[in-house]
Amino acid sequence: MSYDDYLDGKPAVVTAALTGGVQGKEAHPNLPETPAEIAAAAATCEAAGASIVHLHARRESGERAFSTERFQEVTDAVRDATDDIVIQHSTGGTGAPDELRAEPLRTDPAPEMASLDMGPLNRYDRLTSENTRATVRMLHNEMRERGIKPELEVFNDGHLNESLAIVDELDSPPYFNLIFGPGTLSVPHPRSLQTMVSHLPEDAEFNVLGFGRHQLPLTTMGMLLGGHVRVGLEDNIYYRKGELAESNAQFVERAVRIAGELGRPIATPAQAREILGL
Repeated sequence: MSYDDYLDGKPAVVTAALTGGVQGKEAHPNLPETPAEIAAAAATCEAAGASIVHLHARRESGERAFSTERFQEVTDAVRDATDDIVIQHSTGGTGAPDELRAEPLRTDPAPEMASLDMGPLNRYDRLTSENTRATVRMLHNEMRERGIKPELEVFNDGHLNESLAIVDELDSPPYFNLIFGPGTLSVPHPRSLQTMVSHLPEDAEFNVLGFGRHQLPLTTMGMLLGGHVRVGLEDNIYYRKGELAESNAQFVERAVRIAGELGRPIATPAQAREILGL
């Protein structure tokens, strides 16, 4: 979790965020929505070098789904289509009640990892993902009971404060997902990433997520700082300005290619489990 890790050639973990819960095929025709489409995308991303898939579920209509049953369909399809990839379920949810937020944690088997939003986030003009401390505590407690590794979603500096307040409750190494973009996200600039990384505990592992056009420069910088990266159509539908990406795998292929140029090997799923303490 440092520049020395980069110099030492520590493997980089690539997470593929395949679909999300907000934008759908109206934004990108190749964005996967059905369990079969999500599973096919996961398989191509694993073949390209991803060792983790971040999963959301959607209804037949394409709208976001929270139910355990729908997540079970998605995760079963992904497990059938992939060899060894790490499954990470989302527990985020703009405007969703707490009882729904926990349902993705209750599949059989439980996901190895799950996202844990560490504070509020504004979405569009009238939506806020509240993520009160009570909600965070409830989700975290259920993750601990089920042996699920939390990925701490740090949308801004204040969420880093909230994360550091519970770091003693986490199994080592704590895993932070540092997120940069517009609105209430951290300011998308290399200075912001460098500052945030400087505040992390020494034994922490971190992932870098840049929305939209910030994905390429910030994930590249994340690799230089010894971190891991998340790419995919959930966070960015454009491969470059004005050009839609072909697929999730295209982003993974680029991240793998950049890591190779920088001299960082890509972690296999087994290595990712070892690095993250799964």
